[in-house]
Amino acid sequence: MNQGGGKTAMAIVELLRREPGGVSGATIGRELQLTRAAVWKHVSRLRRSGYEIVGTPSRGYRLASVPDRLGATEVRPHLTGELLGRELYWAETVDSTNTWARRLARAGAVEGTVVLAEEQTAGRGRLGRGWFSPPGVNVYLSIVLRPSVPPARAPQLTLVAGCAVAATIAALAGTRPALKWPNDVLLAGGKVSGLLTEMDSEADRVAFVVLGIGVNLNASAQALRHGVGAPATSILAATGRVVERAAFVGRLLGELEGRYRRYLADGFAGVREEWESYSCVTGREIAVAGPDGERRGRAVGIDADGALMLRGPGGEMLRVLAGDVSVVDGYAPWSGGVGKAGG
Repeated sequence: MNQGGGKTAMAIVELLRREPGGVSGATIGRELQLTRAAVWKHVSRLRRSGYEIVGTPSRGYRLASVPDRLGATEVRPHLTGELLGRELYWAETVDSTNTWARRLARAGAVEGTVVLAEEQTAGRGRLGRGWFSPPGVNVYLSIVLRPSVPPARAPQLTLVAGCAVAATIAALAGTRPALKWPNDVLLAGGKVSGLLTEMDSEADRVAFVVLGIGVNLNASAQALRHGVGAPATSILAATGRVVERAAFVGRLLGELEGRYRRYLADGFAGVREEWESYSCVTGREIAVAGPDGERRGRAVGIDADGALMLRGPGGEMLRVLAGDVSVVDGYAPWSGGVGKAGG
């Protein structure tokens, strides 16, 4: 587990990106204050990592292709914010990105630290459910946040993140997803993403929140049928588009950072309307399975705190803080209760 590439390697990649026609070793050495031997050493290391770097006497070094992975060298060129992802860790395989991020948070990781993995062996979601996490095709990431909010408000971050995921998918997949309270993102009727928020807190303050986000990007429909037991989809399966994973992560972190800052400044009101605009349950007859049994009613939206509001059979208003939602009016019978992609 590491931070996905040294600063010098990232600087070389950035130079090669900036000059697609080629950059001489002498120019790289002069700009980065490296000897020719050191330049060769770093280029060789990048090649072993999957970068296709072509070297010719007349043109110098030219970047022909980059590996499809989510290390710092690949993701950092796509970052636009100042907080999320500036500390970034990457691994080929982990048990769970949320578990890894919690360990880092307890050890003092700064706010905005992001961990990414190509594969999870024990990805999990709400209520300890598992999630199929095949290598190299999707996004599995977790973020350390340290918001100055009461513990009771921390679950709102799931809804804030849902808006960021939905906006990113809409921008890069060319189609609008839907949000299903509290933590699912749907595309073409299947679950494309899920979120898991875990918190360490004292009585009156949050020590840290780990926000796990997983998005099915390029997994095939066949792999998804093999891996999960309820309707799931990916952007590739739903639209036919292959998504550049590093660009997706960069866009997602930028979308989330803007909403997170707005949330800290204005509270949940700053993103509530946006969440409602993506909701696929508002106005539907739903069933909510919770710790106290099942409740049914027509979803009328979320309140100022992010709780789901139902109008019961007798017209009474019911406030739901947690539970698994199933739409029961024939629109979308799947409950979506398999867990999240990632974390």
